[in-house]
Amino acid sequence: MIRCYCQILLFFVAFSATAQSPANLPHLQKQGNATQLIVAGKPFLMLGGELGNSSASDMSYMKSVWPKLQQMHVNTVLTPVYWELLEPKEGKFDFTLVDELIRDARAHQIKLVLLWFGSWKNSMSCYVPDWVKTDTKRFPRAQNKAGQGQEILTPFDKNNLDADVKAFSALMRHIRDTDERQQTVIMIQVENEIGMLPDARDHSPVANEAFRQLVPKTLLQYLQTNKTTLAPAVLEAWKNAGYKTSGSWDDVFGKSLATDEIFIAWHFAQYANRVTEAGKAIYALPMFVNAALNRPNVKPGDYPSGGPLPHIIDIWKAGAPALDFLSPDFYNPDFKHWNDLYKRQDNPLFIPEIKFEPSVAPKAFYTLGHYDGMGFSPFSIESTDKPGEEPLAKSYSVLDQLSPVILASQGKRLMDGFLFDKKTTTDTVRLGDYTFLVKHDYTLGWSPKAKDEEWPMTGGLIIQTAPDEFTVAGTGVVITFSSDKPEAPIAGIVRVDEGKYVDGKWQPGRRLNGDQDHQGRHVRIPVGEYGIQKVKLYRYR
Repeated sequence: MIRCYCQILLFFVAFSATAQSPANLPHLQKQGNATQLIVAGKPFLMLGGELGNSSASDMSYMKSVWPKLQQMHVNTVLTPVYWELLEPKEGKFDFTLVDELIRDARAHQIKLVLLWFGSWKNSMSCYVPDWVKTDTKRFPRAQNKAGQGQEILTPFDKNNLDADVKAFSALMRHIRDTDERQQTVIMIQVENEIGMLPDARDHSPVANEAFRQLVPKTLLQYLQTNKTTLAPAVLEAWKNAGYKTSGSWDDVFGKSLATDEIFIAWHFAQYANRVTEAGKAIYALPMFVNAALNRPNVKPGDYPSGGPLPHIIDIWKAGAPALDFLSPDFYNPDFKHWNDLYKRQDNPLFIPEIKFEPSVAPKAFYTLGHYDGMGFSPFSIESTDKPGEEPLAKSYSVLDQLSPVILASQGKRLMDGFLFDKKTTTDTVRLGDYTFLVKHDYTLGWSPKAKDEEWPMTGGLIIQTAPDEFTVAGTGVVITFSSDKPEAPIAGIVRVDEGKYVDGKWQPGRRLNGDQDHQGRHVRIPVGEYGIQKVKLYRYR
């Protein structure tokens, strides 16, 4: 009997050790040149939605939200956790809202990415507890050039950092203790849209003193090691100052607003890194920071300066190595441009926040297909009154079916995506010795709306599944083919089948070898329709 009891005890000890192993927690993993999020031992594609800022502060409000999310085929919710509600009195933590979020997410089979609204939210310190807000001597603020205090905690004060670290550590400890086995919470955003306003940097006395100090050796070493791949703005500032390897901030980067922003970016990154390190030491989930994108020809200080923006991304990479990646939030139109800047070998693409509008439906296809994106998440996802009719719901329905195929193809150069409007109507994709000429559906001229001044944004993706077989998905696209082999330069269509995946298995529907593929001339998914088509090609002279 004693021997049996010991065996049982050893089993539970071994099981507990396995459950707590970092390899079994959600983590990032490379597949080819792509980075994937691994959950429960398998790659996971986040078809996400971010809640409005205040939604998760009231669980009665959330009761009507969960069914909406399911109707839109959302599998991951990005939700704030508010420092002021988590620690209403110093040292006294209330996890009621966190527990209810986790409970309801589990009940609806949805994963969570928690957004830590700690020291900063959209630059400001609006979600810090009142015992922090009202004690400006103990928890000092940033100041503008005139010495006027801002509603922004200075990143140069140890009390500010220690208080944030203490609260964030308590949160991570609670998540570990209550969710490690179920793994409902799969990732953490540290702070939210960090940035300095209305000047390019903090001008408080402690910040000014730091600005007079030497540039840290860690940053200088990073610049030297990564000189050939630095973002142009950082490289240009360093180059113009003579590529110095020691000196003050003005010595190394020149006297300018750009230097002010580089300086504050370093200290924001250091602050976020210490918060991240503390949290990961307790429960090592993947962690990232997001950025409020700046606009062209706007000077630092007129936008939230010093956040993880692409022109200073290397400052963040050097200053916050504990972070797994940095992400853009989208409220401006140049979607491709900004994604191109964020997708780097050291930085996978995840879009945690984007304006919720019809264009997000094709943008989701493009993000996952072209950039091997880890996920996509429109903001205020609960704001719709007709969730099942949203274009995003139709897009996510297709992407949910395709997730295993997309995940298997990421990083292997078997997949690409495309995105169109009236200004950008055509793209070229090369896969498997074929060239695909992809166009906006309205380029055919068949629709009366093709004459409109504006065209709806459309897009999709294409995946090679066998030497001559491809899966096409999306909305409002038309595709023609050619062969890259000189001995057989013409590509023809053997067959086109529309269909769907059910429980991971392909179920073909109509054979589209007549009018739908223009008698073998193209593959088409019309504007307003969302679907999957499997295509088999052949070559001839």
